[in-house]
Amino acid sequence: MRGRDIVGATRRFMLAAGLATSAALAATAFQAQAQAPSGPPIRIGSTLALTGPLAQTGAIHKIVGDLFVAQLNARGGLLGRPVEWVLLDDQSKPDITRTLYERLITVDKVDLIIGPYATAGILSAMAVAQRYNKVLVHSTFGIPKMAAYDRQFPAWPLGIDPEKTMPNDLLDALASIGKTPKSIAIVTSKFPSVQFVAVGAREVAKARGVKEALYLEFEFGTRDFGPIAARVREADPDLLFVGAIGLEGNQLLEALDKLNYKPRNHFYVYPTPGPLATSPLGNDAMATTAFENLPPLNKNPEAAAFAKAFTEAATKAGLPYTEPETQAGASWSMWEILTGAIKATKSLDDKVLADHIKKNGSDTVLGHISFDGQNNYGKNLMRTKQVQQGKWVIIWPKDMITPGYTVQGK
Repeated sequence: MRGRDIVGATRRFMLAAGLATSAALAATAFQAQAQAPSGPPIRIGSTLALTGPLAQTGAIHKIVGDLFVAQLNARGGLLGRPVEWVLLDDQSKPDITRTLYERLITVDKVDLIIGPYATAGILSAMAVAQRYNKVLVHSTFGIPKMAAYDRQFPAWPLGIDPEKTMPNDLLDALASIGKTPKSIAIVTSKFPSVQFVAVGAREVAKARGVKEALYLEFEFGTRDFGPIAARVREADPDLLFVGAIGLEGNQLLEALDKLNYKPRNHFYVYPTPGPLATSPLGNDAMATTAFENLPPLNKNPEAAAFAKAFTEAATKAGLPYTEPETQAGASWSMWEILTGAIKATKSLDDKVLADHIKKNGSDTVLGHISFDGQNNYGKNLMRTKQVQQGKWVIIWPKDMITPGYTVQGK
């Protein structure tokens, strides 16, 4: 599917997502008999990119939120009360995100908030949360050193320095099969989180003796990748490292294909998972991941049940890739962290919840997430994955490789 076709299909996916979620619930293992919740709902507010350039990935987060809240209410809600998710469309724009979180707190008067999707939007929401001393659990914040607010908690276990660990893990994976690149081309969107990692990759490559054949930045929202592709082909690196978010990776590959150029080894920081995996141009593409429906990550019964429920809902919604991965897993763990703290403390007080989360961490589908490090970041739980035979598999670290697979490199 070409990039413009995928973008054009986003609205259809979003409409279908809302309809598909309730149907998937009947078969999920999360369902349990419980006394029906009663009383005024506990209102949890957030925004998502339901439209705009980030909507393709926003669709994943909406499916997750709909599933989680429906299953929560089927089990009796929280504190005996039903839960209502107050969701607004931030249109993929951080300035609108900021305004909407102000509205959620001051006008809609929600009880609690959770984060939106993507670093720039989360940073906007975090500023509002800090102004009102609200807890903010979030799922996809990519610049940990900027998360200085003491009541923010990352559900995405990147560790404090992903700009180092991510490129180092990639190079370690290639080195494990004797394919350490001699040259690297780094092409990145100016979207904050991916640009941050790309700049870190420059330093890692230099420290490891990999020659920089090209470093090129482009504006977020770029549609014409032809000139960028021409520069990549001219550089002809052993490794193409793309600071991509959403569909940018697909769009660059399509432009390269028009020039009859195929990268030898290629990595994308935060791509939309489905389009890259299902495109014939995405073969051997690599990325980072926190969750895949693969052993050992899905050995936990809760993780396996979550994966099953998500796939059913994503299939009914018509998403191009229905397996849960980083976006879905981190989004689910965000809800787990917040609701787990409410259950444990029997409170909706932001200070009480923040103190509990900070002290205890949380067991999630991604594993146990701790918040005992700088800016409430704990241990790095990220892995490297690769598209092989039309699907993502885990290729690094060694103890996490999907059985029957190995790193593919040239």
